[in-house]
Amino acid sequence: MGITERKERQKKEMRANILTAAWQVVNEAGWQSLSIRKIADVIEYSVPVVYEHFENKEAILFEFNKQGYKLLGAKLAEAKAAHRNPSKKLEAIAYAYWDFAFEHKEYYQVMFGLGMPSCDVVKTMPELMAFTEVIKTTIEEIIAHANNAEANSFLKLHSFWSMLHGLVSINLMTPQAPHGGHSPEELNRMVLNDFITGFLKGLTG
Repeated sequence: MGITERKERQKKEMRANILTAAWQVVNEAGWQSLSIRKIADVIEYSVPVVYEHFENKEAILFEFNKQGYKLLGAKLAEAKAAHRNPSKKLEAIAYAYWDFAFEHKEYYQVMFGLGMPSCDVVKTMPELMAFTEVIKTTIEEIIAHANNAEANSFLKLHSFWSMLHGLVSINLMTPQAPHGGHSPEELNRMVLNDFITGFLKGLTG
């Protein structure tokens, strides 16, 4: 291995170590506690060493955003591939999105809780574009199957995403209490199913 290759490998290893340390800080004390200083303390390097690999904390958050959207996109694609019927595909996507949010709360918080990425940032994050494309193409399948020429797939994508995110956010911020003889998990599934049913009716006209 040449000097250039060795340096590149060492650079990648250091970046990975920094991200691992940052994740450790987040798991122990939450995103609000993340700082370059704390990351440096965990890996036992000086602050300037961290800055050599990441311009600032926002650059580190950007990397976690990419990881989160990549993971979410894979989960949605897997859920979609398990079905042939377009409506069943979208239903599976909704449940996979919901499960991701609660199984990977730290990722979901950094992806959405710290502010949505700007348009310029989205253009440099293919992982986000790929995730939304899984939803959009499924919606387009349903629209085509129903021959619903009045439906706008772009608008429906944002409606679908907004509703899902809203339901998730309510539950992440304010855990639900048992109601009407149903556990919080049962009630959440009922609400999610009600949303999906209504949304699909709107798509099919």
